[in-house]
Amino acid sequence: MDILTAKIIDGLAVSNHVKENLRNEISGLATKGVIPCLATIIVGSDPPSLVYINNKQKAANSIGIRTLDYRLDGEISQKELITLIEKLNLDSTVHGILIQLPLPDHLDQYQIINKVDPKKDVDGLTYINSGLLLNNKTNLIPCTPLGIMELFRFYGIQLDGAHSLIINRSNLVGKPLASLLLRKNSTVTISHSHTKNLKHFSQNADIIITAVGNRDSFVLTPDMVKYGSTIIDVGTNRVNGKLCGDVDFEKVKEKAGFITPVPGGVGPMTICMLLRNTVEASKAYAK
Repeated sequence: MDILTAKIIDGLAVSNHVKENLRNEISGLATKGVIPCLATIIVGSDPPSLVYINNKQKAANSIGIRTLDYRLDGEISQKELITLIEKLNLDSTVHGILIQLPLPDHLDQYQIINKVDPKKDVDGLTYINSGLLLNNKTNLIPCTPLGIMELFRFYGIQLDGAHSLIINRSNLVGKPLASLLLRKNSTVTISHSHTKNLKHFSQNADIIITAVGNRDSFVLTPDMVKYGSTIIDVGTNRVNGKLCGDVDFEKVKEKAGFITPVPGGVGPMTICMLLRNTVEASKAYAK
């Protein structure tokens, strides 16, 4: 079989295109007296979380979204954090509230996420928005799955009737992505750490989305991939100081039809969809 060089899915280019459209929407909202505003909350000083929150703030400001930046002591109590969230819920100038995860162990993450007003839940993680997603009724969808769907749309990747394998079952990626793919008439398989004979599923998949993030336990190799398939790599790992995903990129790209790199694939789209959700949430306040 001939070697196939996959088309690289450029998440940075797609995100720039989306952000340009968002700038135009923000200009239109300004004429109606609305400046989209995103409030971000981070608890503690976890270095990766600080990098993520800085990148989100910078991206929001770059397209005209106003930001509020709450950096809280790692020992903050559940009650104090909920009081802040309730204050932001009542502030009509704040349209989106993002709580950087994970939270310290002494805080009840589920309870705190669900204190966010669903109309301001730009991460799409409250149980109300999760339930609405299952019924195709919400516009606030978890950012990484939404970004992946935008990549499929931009590159014209056929979803209708395709077999999609998701290697992840989290509330952030796997479960919402399955709902979005089903909406597009894809046949969806969700696999995880207890799945037996994963290769059986991966070799028969037209599309593989992997979000494991642990190279010691999992790497997607060429023998696991069907010729001409689409590979979406959501994993983030550091190997010898270098950022990489779940996929053996150099080898798999010789067999796949489309593939995302790490970095520069899904990552930029996740932040871009946070901005999209913030703008979407702010439309409810337009006069």
